[in-house]
Parts: sequence; structure tokens; C-alpha cells
Amino acid sequence: MTRPPAPRRLLRTSDGDTPVIDQPVRMVSVDTPEKAHYAGLPATAQMKLDRCRSRLSDGTFDAFLPERLRAYLAGRLTPTAAERHIAAGNRASAEFDALLDRRLTRPSGPRRRAAIIPTGEILDRYGRLLAYLAPWFDADASDPLPPRDHPDRRTFNLDMVASGWGAMFLVHPSLPHNTDLNRLVTEADRAWSERRGAWAEFGEDLLLAYEFRACVKLGSEKLDDPKAAVDDAYQRVCVDLRDLRVVGLHGYHEVPPSHRLFIWADELEQARKDLDLPGH
Repeated sequence: MTRPPAPRRLLRTSDGDTPVIDQPVRMVSVDTPEKAHYAGLPATAQMKLDRCRSRLSDGTFDAFLPERLRAYLAGRLTPTAAERHIAAGNRASAEFDALLDRRLTRPSGPRRRAAIIPTGEILDRYGRLLAYLAPWFDADASDPLPPRDHPDRRTFNLDMVASGWGAMFLVHPSLPHNTDLNRLVTEADRAWSERRGAWAEFGEDLLLAYEFRACVKLGSEKLDDPKAAVDDAYQRVCVDLRDLRVVGLHGYHEVPPSHRLFIWADELEQARKDLDLPGH
């Protein structure tokens, strides 16, 4: 499948057919809170969330969003929702930097490189490389590769979920293998149950990143077509990993954060075959 072109900075050429570019990576299976670059500084972002909350209660979206989801979101769109979310995004970024320093720093010698493990679709709809990140080992006598279950082999994706600074965000088809999936769900469940990281510091009603992005879209200043705004905000169907029940475009809130699997709506039928999901 051909993706739309995306601008990239050319760093250098290795040879006549190998340019080296600056390529952004989107870490899969994890979603951290957004920083101010997404919806503006807290005051600006809060205006968008406030508009979203008003529209959820004034009938604007009644025909397009079920009442239970509208009530769920309205309860989370507090007067400090944007401030807390963006602060959590800054903290998550700092935690990730600290994680990189901790796990890529060797006792002696140069800083360890990162291993990039592409997965699933390889490139997302924005041209970002979809991948897992982990420390790189040379796998020789001087730098042996640890056993598969050794903590040093854990991906940074898993570590961010386990710390509570990133919510589990499984999106088909970029899914880990069964063993890694089970480990990820277990760590995500612990982080949520024990209210680690962002939930501990900013409250369990903190908007998750995908909720924040959806509410910002629903709260845009110009709203000519409410249905189009809802369709843009909710493009992924949610599946409950506990029983593989498809809860639909607007039912994710019925499932604990640690058991949500998302599927692009236009790929649901293929996902039913790939994952052996129940039929209609």
C-alpha cells in the first residue's frame, strides 16, 4: 500500500542508492499524554475542552454519540483537565528521557545504541515508523545478548506502560506476539490497578491521550458539521481483550484501560479474520 509522501530531512548519503534521512518513530502499543504542541498551552487547550463539554450536554452530539459516552467524557472534562493532561505530558517526556539515560548508559564505554524493531504496518498514516525500541546489544563476547526474559531485553514501550506514564494503546495490526502481548497486558493492568505514574500524580480521571485528542477535535472553535467531527474523533473500534467482545467506536469506556484493543473501523472485517473475533 502506497502512503502519501512526507517531508524528511536528508542527513547524508551512504552511497548512490542509500540516503540517510531524519525519520520520526512512533512507539507502538503505548500512548503518553500530549504536550502543549498538540492543542496549545493549558489555557488555550482548556477552552477547547470546555467547548467540548458544553456540546456534550447541549444536544450538539446527541444524535452521534451515545449518552453513556457523553456522560463519561463530561465527568472527566474538569476545569483543570487540560492543565493536568499537559503537565502529565511533560512529566512523561521527562520520564522517558530518564529511562533512556538509565538503560542506555553502560558502566563504562560509549552510550549504548537503541534497537529499532519495526512492526505491523511499518509506517503509520503520518509517515512515522511504527516500532518497538530497546537497548542494542552487539551479541558478541564483549557485549552478550541477555536471555529473552532478562529485564535488560524489555522494550522501552513496555517500560513506559509499566511505569504508568504511558497508557497501553494496542492498534491492529501493529500487535506484539502472544507472549509479549500477555506481558504488556499484565504490566498495563498492574499500572492501572495500582494507579502508577500519571494516575498517581494527576488523578485517575486524567484524560488519556487518545481521549484528549478526541475531545480537542470535538471542541474545535469552528464546528460546521457535528457528525463529521465525531467521525474524525472516533475512527477506531474498541475490542475488550478479556472476551474479544467488539464494543464499537464509542464503547471503549466500558473496558478497563489495560484491556482495550483498537482497530481502524475500515479494517474491522480483516481484523475479525486475523484475530478470530466473534461475528456480528
